[in-house]
Amino acid sequence: MSKCESCIVREFNALKSLTREELMRVSACKTAKIFRKGHVIFEEGETLNGVYCVKSGVCKLTKMSENGKDQVVKLVVKGGLLGKRSLVTEQKTNLSAVALNDMEMCFVPKSEIMDDLNKNPKFTMDVLKTMAEDLKDSDESLVNMAQKSVKRRMAEILMYIHDNFGTDDDGYLSIVLSREDYASIVGTATESAIRILSQFKKEDIISTSGKRIKIEDYHSLKWME
Repeated sequence: MSKCESCIVREFNALKSLTREELMRVSACKTAKIFRKGHVIFEEGETLNGVYCVKSGVCKLTKMSENGKDQVVKLVVKGGLLGKRSLVTEQKTNLSAVALNDMEMCFVPKSEIMDDLNKNPKFTMDVLKTMAEDLKDSDESLVNMAQKSVKRRMAEILMYIHDNFGTDDDGYLSIVLSREDYASIVGTATESAIRILSQFKKEDIISTSGKRIKIEDYHSLKWME
């Protein structure tokens, strides 16, 4: 198991602001965890007693809507920190986290991090900055829902996955989402998402194999209205 002070992942998140001594202490008390594809990391309404640092893999954060369906709020990748809010509030989690593929994470107890929040102002500021970025992303997502067509939003999520997570050896998007997941991300009914993806396929913009999707015409997605 790698040590926090030598782990490249910390450069992606607020842990980079900790001193070497602080990182060595955190490293000594962390727990390495493996989550298989589909595993629920934590559920909405749970009390988290620490933070998860994503070392590899991708998970989705979801929110239960009033109609009982899960709304995908965000995808979290290598370097992401889960549970930041639990550090500064006593609130229970307002989201659930589910592994989209096999994941490796490190869990750091809240008691260890709280000491650093109190003593290291740079670390505190970086944690607050990442929380502010999360709020900004949420605001922009709401604006997109209101101003962009469903086709445009679908095109954007396909490009986002392609640009951020790449493709497998066969050229398919490396992150495999269900049609329900695509629907909840773009804010539409599952039937509508299926219809739009079928239209993209008919126009040779994408091709599919089961749940897997391959982008055949990135340019058309980019200029989708």
